[in-house]
Amino acid sequence: MKHLFTLTFLLLTFTTFAQKPCEYSANITDSIGTYKVTNEYLISEKNFGGTSNYIFFSLAQTDGLPTLNLQLIQKSKDFIKADCFDKNSKLFLQLQNGKIVTLLHINQENCGTLIRDKEFNNRINSGIFVFMKDNYEELKKSPVTIMRIKYLTDTQDYIVRSELTSEMNGKVYHPDTYFMENIRCVE
Repeated sequence: MKHLFTLTFLLLTFTTFAQKPCEYSANITDSIGTYKVTNEYLISEKNFGGTSNYIFFSLAQTDGLPTLNLQLIQKSKDFIKADCFDKNSKLFLQLQNGKIVTLLHINQENCGTLIRDKEFNNRINSGIFVFMKDNYEELKKSPVTIMRIKYLTDTQDYIVRSELTSEMNGKVYHPDTYFMENIRCVE
């Protein structure tokens, strides 16, 4: 009976701490190379005064090079100013352990696309950021607390919450541990 209890306890412990499998929106290998990208994950959501802002992350690997895809979606009845990415744009992530991880934007200018419908102006902007080797490992060890995005002409800060219940779809997200849980999917 003692052995049965111990075995049951061990099995429950292993299943509780097991990592969830990686889910990809694309996983392609052909004669040109390999490309895989994780599903988009909500990192920030802000709804105030008829304006909505969403930031999504997905991790990608192209022929062994891991990158972070950032997508910013804005929706408002008012005019939405363009925040452009360029070669000098950066993404700073302050970790709970006090360290700061810097990601560099690829050399491609992008100001997003403005889409108008009957009621709202919508702007979708995407940026691709590369990891630097010296602090890549830090993202696996500590949660993110603050995110700073440096655009061409502006800098914006975001508090990264440990739990985020989306008003958009009702799902619960854990943005602070996004890298700790998902970076292994593109290594």
